Amino acid sequence: MEGLQERIDRAKRIVFFGGAGVSTESGIPDFRSVDGLYNQKYDYPPETILHADFFFHRPAEFYRFYCDKMIGFDAAPNAAHQKLAELEAAGKLTAVVTQNIDGLHQAAGSRKVYELHGSTLRNYCLRCGKFHDIDHIRAAGRGEAGADGLPADGGKGDGIPRCSCGGIIKPDVVLYGEGLDNDVMMGAIDAIREADLMIVGGTSLAVYPAAGLLRYFRGPELILMNRQPTPYDDRATLILRGKIGEELSRIQVR
Repeated sequence: MEGLQERIDRAKRIVFFGGAGVSTESGIPDFRSVDGLYNQKYDYPPETILHADFFFHRPAEFYRFYCDKMIGFDAAPNAAHQKLAELEAAGKLTAVVTQNIDGLHQAAGSRKVYELHGSTLRNYCLRCGKFHDIDHIRAAGRGEAGADGLPADGGKGDGIPRCSCGGIIKPDVVLYGEGLDNDVMMGAIDAIREADLMIVGGTSLAVYPAAGLLRYFRGPELILMNRQPTPYDDRATLILRGKIGEELSRIQVR
């Protein structure tokens, strides 16, 4: 912890790069751990269900999984999210780059967040482009009415969220088979290039192209916070294996 505190004290431009392990302390399951989504049994593997082709050809089955396992919980920011927001407010942290889609960094108060894989909180009609919040998606999955008083699934009874125009609604998340948003990627790359300390937490660094962003970091200090080894361990100046929230909560912001 002394090594972590000293590095944060010296740094002037910190970037945090995080994955699913950042949100597990908020009760959101990750994908690859023993209890993760990849190790649970469904009619189709999660990688298949979360593919763009599956969404467009089997939207009802997609949304059954999505509502149950991707947004089927109420989570609050944990100590990691809160400490990162505190570091940003103090002018130490310049950006959060996240692979998560839960919006918890913003809920904790972080303002400069690059969401590489989008967000479950944003949803758009494929026909007219109208925005719909996450409550509309949940209402469709439960067979309830939306905020406009109309059935959120358009009265079809299939759990597929629909707009008032009749179009199917798609979450603003990057599914397998889809490319990352270029503006988000370029913003993340610029922040990483300018950082003098990069903290990587809760990610196996196995998912590309997101994991490839680390090659843009040229600063002197790379801290890895992950329970399991990663392909970048030999480049790190400090490795911590504890829970991210517990580790970061001990940091004094000054």
